[in-house]
Amino acid sequence: MAPTLDAIPPVRSGRRGRPRLRPDQLHADKAYDARVRRQECRARGITPRIARRGIERSDKLGRHRWVVERSHAWFNRARRLPVRYERRADIYEAFTFLQASLITLRQIQRFC
Repeated sequence: MAPTLDAIPPVRSGRRGRPRLRPDQLHADKAYDARVRRQECRARGITPRIARRGIERSDKLGRHRWVVERSHAWFNRARRLPVRYERRADIYEAFTFLQASLITLRQIQRFC
């Protein structure tokens, strides 16, 4: 998890001045519940919000995870995206953008 935290790009806040290098909080599920992971976050100035193992209910943590999993499921509807058959990265990226535009179009139609 440490290399991933170090690879986070600067966060734009919309305010003037130097951008923050790291986010304020990290939301994670029970799979990341370990003392080492919490210490890695705190060493970088990030507040860990990690659900604890053995506790059935984790308030407000599931909401963020559900959005990501739902979005991945929408992308996996396109048969070419879950298993990458394309050799060229630009073609795969084009199919990803096409699927993203179809998802956006469906959402616009749903709310309008």
